Amino acid sequence: MSTVPTVPTVPTVASPLRRRLGAWLARAGVQRAILALIIVNAVILGLETSPALMASHGPLLVALDQAILAVFVAEIAARLFVHRAAFFRDPWSVFDFAVVAIALVPASGPFAVLRALRVLRVLRVLTIVPSMRRVVGGLLAAIPGLGSIAAVLALIFYVFAVIATKLFGASFPDWFGTIGRSLYTLFQVMTLESWSMGISRPVMEVHPHAWLFFIPFILIATFTMLNLFIGIIVSAMQSFTEDEKATTIAVVGQAREHIEADLHGEVRALRGEIAELRALLRERLADAGSAR
Repeated sequence: MSTVPTVPTVPTVASPLRRRLGAWLARAGVQRAILALIIVNAVILGLETSPALMASHGPLLVALDQAILAVFVAEIAARLFVHRAAFFRDPWSVFDFAVVAIALVPASGPFAVLRALRVLRVLRVLTIVPSMRRVVGGLLAAIPGLGSIAAVLALIFYVFAVIATKLFGASFPDWFGTIGRSLYTLFQVMTLESWSMGISRPVMEVHPHAWLFFIPFILIATFTMLNLFIGIIVSAMQSFTEDEKATTIAVVGQAREHIEADLHGEVRALRGEIAELRALLRERLADAGSAR
């Protein structure tokens, strides 16, 4: 797994300090150090859930957590200084800013829940490791297709829930007494968790032909719709990867064109200088001949 990050490029028009700082932040070694701190911070946050460890090493763990948080804040501040407004046009940078900012809010009173959200800092690994970023990008690209499938699945659930409530509600009110209970029971059936011995067979003892309801539902909801979910995700990730490759090829092509143009310009300049040197040499030789 590659750990070389994809970060916003350093602005071409910037002060020397911003350019040097941006180049330093983009170095692979700096990004690997940030990745290591994220992993260490994740371990510390896990250790803080142990009452025994907090009783024996609590101050040390808290001090380490605060020190790592200070490094993250300094990194975000440096990136803000380098990229200015462009920082907030990059979704990954905004995500980094948000998860670090959450840790700075005092976790007391109504904000006590934010103490548990400190672990979101671990998700910064997604912004550092390019392969993970591609996975997340593929998942986000699949959302439109997944939304359509989810709508179809919700419609199927509703139809089967109405049928189940009417057929089995009187005999099994805890499972199918209302639409809400039927939906939850059907969700359990869809996940195949104790669906046969826990739900289907007890219902079939009262309604022998209930298998005509459960088997089609499982075939449609579990084996068909969930496989469509997987297919959409795989297709979106492939398209995202192809688009990323095409973008990379285009960027490399543009860079190559710029390099070739610069080389052609330098070659033309060299030819001009050589022509001038030849003309000067001829003049010197002519002057030397006339002097003789």
